[in-house]
Amino acid sequence: MEEFLYYNELYDFYSGLLTDKQREYFEDYYFNNLSLAEMAENYNVSRNAIFKQIKITKEKLDEFEEQLSLKKKKEKLSKIINKINDDNVKKELEELL
Repeated sequence: MEEFLYYNELYDFYSGLLTDKQREYFEDYYFNNLSLAEMAENYNVSRNAIFKQIKITKEKLDEFEEQLSLKKKKEKLSKIINKINDDNVKKELEELL
């Protein structure tokens, strides 16, 4: 479950950097809960091809996070925001995230 949440969050940040096919496969697998067999049938490719593309997509998401650290920065900002006592400032900052 942790892996699922982790990659969904990375996808939120970096999906625009993926190819159309990578986004389709990722969304079908993670969001639409399709099996590799169902996806293989839908796309008329082998299950292994689907598996490889999902693996490559996850590796790319990891690489983007390693280089850009958007998830890590968001977590740090969230911790800082939680320490702020002024509710108006806190709300404005939370809206930026």
